[in-house]
Amino acid sequence: MAQLFFKYGAMNSGKTIEILKVAYNYEEQNKPVAIMTSGLDDRDEIGIVSSRIGLRREGIAIFEETNVFETIKALENAPACVLIDESQFLTKEHVLQLAHIVDELDIPVMAFGLKNDFKNELFEGSEYLLLYADKIEEMKTICWYCHKKATMNMRMIDGKPVYSGEQIQIGGNESYFPVCRKHYFNPLLKGDL
Repeated sequence: MAQLFFKYGAMNSGKTIEILKVAYNYEEQNKPVAIMTSGLDDRDEIGIVSSRIGLRREGIAIFEETNVFETIKALENAPACVLIDESQFLTKEHVLQLAHIVDELDIPVMAFGLKNDFKNELFEGSEYLLLYADKIEEMKTICWYCHKKATMNMRMIDGKPVYSGEQIQIGGNESYFPVCRKHYFNPLLKGDL
């Protein structure tokens, strides 16, 4: 029985490498997968799922106007699983389409993404995945400053944390640190490490 999974974690928790690993495992058994990612993420190329350790795969870009259900339904070979990277950037409508893929096409969907933004507020996609997912799993990583579990994402500009601004600013280690609650509110600035 297919299910909708939401696997979330702070920056650097291994979400993308997990997608690539799951895809490999399916394909090793001759089971095709559909890999999708947000069209907003242009750090590498649009539509490319790319991990920090250098592994990358081509995927299908999801834009605001994309009907994810119809995209999957129209594929020549039905996938054994749909894998979504950067799922925090999905809309409520996209999340409902993922639920329809599970319920109507009987295809499992695994969505990976951040839960909360740098202001510690939910992203739209994450909010609705938390509401509609059959299974929710936290992927863990450690705080940039200590050995506690990182649960928040700190946006950095010129080596200093910022707590206001636009919710979406695409970036990696140059812009965001995974941090625990203590260091989110009391960050160690440059030179304090």
